[in-house]
Amino acid sequence: MAKSYKTLYSYGVAEIEIKRSKFIGHAKPVSSEEEAIKFIEEIRASHRMATHNVYAYVIGENDEIQRFSDDGEPSGTAGIPVLNVIKKEGLKNVVVVVTRYFGGILLGAGGLVRAYTKGAKVGIDAAGIIEKIPAKSVILTFDYTFLGRIQNELLKKGYYIKDIIYSDRVSIVLHIEEDHLLEFQTFINDLTSKRCDIKIEEDVYLFKKGDEYYGT
Repeated sequence: MAKSYKTLYSYGVAEIEIKRSKFIGHAKPVSSEEEAIKFIEEIRASHRMATHNVYAYVIGENDEIQRFSDDGEPSGTAGIPVLNVIKKEGLKNVVVVVTRYFGGILLGAGGLVRAYTKGAKVGIDAAGIIEKIPAKSVILTFDYTFLGRIQNELLKKGYYIKDIIYSDRVSIVLHIEEDHLLEFQTFINDLTSKRCDIKIEEDVYLFKKGDEYYGT
């Protein structure tokens, strides 16, 4: 599985006004260039009356695909600033579109750069930056007598619990960072005196936003 990387949590949109021009920043995580292009086309379709729909996207583990468009703005004043915001934040597999509705006042080259930079940033902030961390799906199966103790310790340590299944015994499904697997197994074995079955399953990703974990 790939290394951890920063991307966006979900689609986000935010609007700012600069000298009567309205700039709308749209940002979204994507998994391919085709998905990025589809998103750009959707924004263009929903903002047909806009003066410009400037975009940039970065795709790939090593940023293999980087594209941008000024969409009619003076060269270098729009698409590149949007791309630079993505790269400055260290994001991968994201697309950003900044829609402009012209307000009648020219901004000049420097003003355009600042406006599109800010438009991209507010869209990205609205989408939320997360870290995607390689992990494993782990299933713990144990007798009901251990439920309270295990659940409390898992919550106390901040582990992400995906699901709890109640049957003849209890099963808790978690996503555990790959680098912490051995440490986690030792923790569970010590907690239950090795009376808990630990099953390591498929590769997954954990989302980390601030200090909080989310699952895929």
